Amino acid sequence: MRLVIARCSVDYAGKLTAHLPLATRLILMKSDGSVSIHADDRAYKPLNWMNPPCSLKEEEGRWTVTHGKSGEQLILTIEEILHDSRHELGVDPGLQKDGVEAHLQELLAEHITTLGEGWKLIRREYPTAIGPVDILCRDQTSTTVAVEIKRRGEIDGVEQLTRYLELLNRDPLLAPVRGIFAAQEIKPQARVLAADRGIDCVTLDYDALRGIERDGTLF
Repeated sequence: MRLVIARCSVDYAGKLTAHLPLATRLILMKSDGSVSIHADDRAYKPLNWMNPPCSLKEEEGRWTVTHGKSGEQLILTIEEILHDSRHELGVDPGLQKDGVEAHLQELLAEHITTLGEGWKLIRREYPTAIGPVDILCRDQTSTTVAVEIKRRGEIDGVEQLTRYLELLNRDPLLAPVRGIFAAQEIKPQARVLAADRGIDCVTLDYDALRGIERDGTLF
């Protein structure tokens, strides 16, 4: 991974255009080829980014990141580089969910029609450049749905699903993709944030999914 802190402005040129005025920012360049631009706030969410496959061309005062398939570009106008370092992180073992979350994912994938009649599973742990989506499926209208599963649903889980949706909706084979935030318990603040972002919330009954309380409701 390469970490660069620089005073720069950033322009995105593609289907949409976007401009970030001159400021000090963190530029992350990962071994998978992805490039992301960060400010010193907004948690882990980048201001702009380019997913692989992409290439970086470095010129004096100007860096150009070009996507290998779409041709879209991130153009960084560099005024000053304050820090530039490279680090070998090695192979990451991935996020280890606790037993309940992992089992909830397995059960919901097995019984995907509990979310609605006619729903079909695409796959569990659908891979993306920023991590696996718990469940990717299609609803009765064949719309793609990304499901993020937590034991306890909080704001950070909604933020995580938002990032997945932003990425998945860039794929023309999947878009449009909507989201479902599913948990045994969902905090009120998480529900408000999810609703604001057009994400549905589903409360899961673990015992009902396991068939222990067949008279209970799933959500």
